[in-house]
Amino acid sequence: MPTPRYHLAYVFERFPSFTQTFCVREILELERQGLRPLIFSIRDTRDEAQKHFPPELYERVHFLPEGDALVEEVKQMKADNLLPQSAVLTLRHWGEKGERPDKRRVHEAAWIGLKMREAGVSYAHAHFAGIAARTCWWLKFFYGHAYSFTGHANDLFCNEGFELSLEKLMGDASLVVTVSDYTVRDLQSRFPQSAAKVKRVYNGLDLRPFQEAAQRRRKETVWGGPERLILSVGRLIEKKGFDDLIRACAYLKGKGIEGFRCVIVGDGPMEAELNALSAELGVSDRVELAGPKSQAEIVALLEKTAVFALPCVTEKDGGKDNLPTVLMEAMAARVACASTILAGVPEMVIDGETGRLVAERQPEAFAGILAELLSDPDKTTQMGEAGEERALKLFAKEVTARSLRRLQVSRGLVGFDPALIGKDPALALGYLRQVAPRVARLFQAKDRKEAG
Repeated sequence: MPTPRYHLAYVFERFPSFTQTFCVREILELERQGLRPLIFSIRDTRDEAQKHFPPELYERVHFLPEGDALVEEVKQMKADNLLPQSAVLTLRHWGEKGERPDKRRVHEAAWIGLKMREAGVSYAHAHFAGIAARTCWWLKFFYGHAYSFTGHANDLFCNEGFELSLEKLMGDASLVVTVSDYTVRDLQSRFPQSAAKVKRVYNGLDLRPFQEAAQRRRKETVWGGPERLILSVGRLIEKKGFDDLIRACAYLKGKGIEGFRCVIVGDGPMEAELNALSAELGVSDRVELAGPKSQAEIVALLEKTAVFALPCVTEKDGGKDNLPTVLMEAMAARVACASTILAGVPEMVIDGETGRLVAERQPEAFAGILAELLSDPDKTTQMGEAGEERALKLFAKEVTARSLRRLQVSRGLVGFDPALIGKDPALALGYLRQVAPRVARLFQAKDRKEAG
């Protein structure tokens, strides 16, 4: 059997992109582990100002034509009789430039599917239950290509505005991956007919920079000075709960706890509101909105941080964080975490073991756990060490990419390749699961023939 040029396709809305570096990490790690992906990006990201990935990655991405150029190319494909009849009929029925919400997905799927067919690829994976995943649904409808997707947070919690429902998207997928046990349970409860195909794979991180920060942490630096640092990182938006963090700092100050400083790294639409709240509560001397910082600057802060704080909340429209990456990073840097009992957070921060948790929107209770962590350096240090161990075990990109690859193989989505087994012998079992039902059917057919 010849070695495949590509094992699968990846369809992204935007790739590579600074705002979704976890997708870059996944692709690069899967490649390191032996998978060869054919990569498509619906949007062209080459003009993005911020870049945090190898520039040669652009050379491996097939960027779709934009706007009317895509329509014209698909029309030419149709004129050249290159498209499957289902695509031709759909385009004819909807009109070349109709206004239906999924119209662009139809053109994207027609274009991508033809490229996949030419490359000998029949399976695609997408991130988020949004545009790219819906394009993959049309890939299956037009070309019969299998697809899967990874659902994250608001794409599952607030999934509205699409012509194709989440129920339909999940029902026709070969595999539905999501990034926490919480969302596995949530999806299985809401969509029981698809429950068996919903699997958890945590987001993978490159933990090396944070591990290096952990190695450089010194007890006298973290705990020996006049102020102990409470650090938080994130977009200044409602679901991060930064207003509750500021209120918690006001409670600490009100109780006479002076030896702390809270630094919030990030920017966003709530900056003026949060500064005003800080001034109103009289904690401007204790709380600093430090603006955006590079990863290197954040790592340097983690070396000096006593407690990492992120009091996540559910937004008014139901949006919320699921598995905040910044908590994983803090844990890997050996920093104890304070957060809230929300979505997948309790899978990261084990209350009393790697940090402390309270109910969301309870700033006074949050102040209580901050005070507890700040007052007991030995116990808090032990929690940080336990958090580092948990981060390495669950969230390292090497671990999560391997889990995803094994799922794809066991579901029959990645064809047989001896080279993959050489890199990961456990895949042999996944391939055996593919072959066993076929062998059983052959024997059953033989038995029926002999009996007849």
